[in-house]
Amino acid sequence: MLRFILLLSAIALCLGSSRMNIEGFRNPLAGLANLQGDIIKDHTEDIPYSRSLEEWVNKKGVNVTMGWVGNETELIVTSNIPHPNQVRLSFTTNPSEMAMTWTTSAHHEKNVVRYGTSPNGDMLNFVAYSISHQYTFSNYTYTSGFIHEALLVNLDPGKKYYYQIESNGYNTTIGEKYSFIASPSPGSSTPVKILHIGDVGIFGTSVMVTKGMMDRMESNDFHSVIHCGDISYANKYRASGIKRLAWAKQEIWDTWGVMVEPITRKVPYMVTPGNHELDMFDSTMENNTIYSKRFIMPGNERYYSFAIGMVHFVSVSTDESIDEGSTQHVWLDRKLAYLNQNRDKWPWVVTFQHRPIYNSNWKHKVWKGRQFNVSSRYPNPEIRGWPDAYNDLLVKHSVDLVLNGHVHHYERTWPVKDNKTITDSYTDKKYPVHITCGHGGKDLYKVHKETDDNNITSYVNNYEHMDKPAYVAERNNSVWGHCELEFLDRTTVQHRMYVIGEGTPRVNITIKRSSSTVITLSKLLLLPALLLTLH
Repeated sequence: MLRFILLLSAIALCLGSSRMNIEGFRNPLAGLANLQGDIIKDHTEDIPYSRSLEEWVNKKGVNVTMGWVGNETELIVTSNIPHPNQVRLSFTTNPSEMAMTWTTSAHHEKNVVRYGTSPNGDMLNFVAYSISHQYTFSNYTYTSGFIHEALLVNLDPGKKYYYQIESNGYNTTIGEKYSFIASPSPGSSTPVKILHIGDVGIFGTSVMVTKGMMDRMESNDFHSVIHCGDISYANKYRASGIKRLAWAKQEIWDTWGVMVEPITRKVPYMVTPGNHELDMFDSTMENNTIYSKRFIMPGNERYYSFAIGMVHFVSVSTDESIDEGSTQHVWLDRKLAYLNQNRDKWPWVVTFQHRPIYNSNWKHKVWKGRQFNVSSRYPNPEIRGWPDAYNDLLVKHSVDLVLNGHVHHYERTWPVKDNKTITDSYTDKKYPVHITCGHGGKDLYKVHKETDDNNITSYVNNYEHMDKPAYVAERNNSVWGHCELEFLDRTTVQHRMYVIGEGTPRVNITIKRSSSTVITLSKLLLLPALLLTLH
């Protein structure tokens, strides 16, 4: 958020104003900007979206039987791309705003976004100026392109906007490719539709999952994508234990940014950090620094919240403590209490995170945090409060859904209060439903290698190591894909899971929440007046 304040200050100086709350303003260059700069080609054409699964098997070694993804797709060298690339939208805490970031290989004095409600270039009457930065990594062996950040303001709720980026002497095209839908108003009855995934990377299966979401966007207006951590896998491992050097490979981030751009330039892409972004060892020295440089999220960018119409989403960071008294616990308790008192605005409350606190796959098991470890090469901080303190907050504040990644499979629970209190129905649910959508492209947690007493090696399905708990409604560790949520009204949400190469959902269920268990603040304020009318 500090970057936004600096950005708004810069705009205020340009306008000769000392106000910090700068409104959208008319662009004096409207109608002239198309005469400046070159119209660019679509660099995302370099991503092989059209490859079939069989081609990925042959070219990169995908092993469907074992659930292994093989090698990464070809890297995109963005240092050779002078025009805007890796364009990405994100929500702020204000539904009338939209944050935007893009990258160029060089820096021009003019880096702005023109926007408006018509695809006519002469009607893009508002302009947002940007701030720019670079970063170096791996002992200065990598220097990023210029990362530009802009804030679009005074958006009308639910309206469609078109935009054009003018940066480094180049202009993006004007039309559907560069457009988005502003967030509906809080309390609006507008249905809200999102995609959610986790654990993606830039493997052949990652490309196919991304293409599946692109195809769904062709015929559906989605409001957002939520990515539950482990985003690009720039870390020390490529695939199946093949090691990189001692530093995370930043070109992976660039290629991932180009791969997902057909999605991220049209819908806000909201992320929460996974262990491969936040943990010192698992991120191979990134330790949250690269995550914070490449993404613009609200608040401290790890745990934060934002609203889309009648749904309020809350990100939590599972690689930090959440035990009672911790900063994250205090923040989350207050945030959820506030949301629970305002269910008239946001009848749906959804948390999203990386590590699940309910998991039936042998790999990773249930996240319980960790103790302080000084013997590690990278001393790990103590992480406490998972799952007990966190689970208590979910139940206490009637959270509806919990979205996860980390475990590379698909799993959905019944409404669950704890391991003993479970309701095997999605009608009039009173407890949170946990959905893990961690099959977004990385190796599936399908099999486990075992060696018996005779030194004979075999592979056993990871589900066989753990009995199916009573809280599990459905699970699948044999396919890659993405998930969707469509909030139809104040009490009904449709959940779907799509598999790569399939046009119809593999999972399609309806979840209905109870609307009688929450007393909102507005209802409490009306109670004295109601009592007076009874006398």
